[in-house]
Amino acid sequence: MKKVTPFLMFDNNAEEAMKFYTSIFKNSKIIDSGSFEIDGQKFLVFNGGSYFKFSEGISLFINCDTQEEVDELWEKLSAGGNESMCGWLKDKFGVSWQVVPSILMKMLNDPDPAKSKRVMDAMLKMNKIIVKDLEKAYDLKN
Repeated sequence: MKKVTPFLMFDNNAEEAMKFYTSIFKNSKIIDSGSFEIDGQKFLVFNGGSYFKFSEGISLFINCDTQEEVDELWEKLSAGGNESMCGWLKDKFGVSWQVVPSILMKMLNDPDPAKSKRVMDAMLKMNKIIVKDLEKAYDLKN
């Protein structure tokens, strides 16, 4: 086991959540009744009742290679949940996710502050992140 493993406490639907998550991510599996894995990252789950709730203070960050991957994960994870701004959403269990194209981080870290600011400004107007709109803002000429 890795030194740090996310532990998710659900009301009474941990098994349903594991099935949901492993149906969305290609490289995933249920390990046993209290754990599952996504791309080699193990998650522990527990039915703890309604005392604890998830908050945006902790989210799961998904680094997406393509717009198609962003679109697919956004659609599946937000189903029954809530979309938010800047690539954030809450799934139907209340878990917060950031669905982010990897190109965004490259653009935001560009040595040209004007380019990175335009990208940030464009992203702040989005819910689901749209790569072509980021690229348009990035390549604008002053």
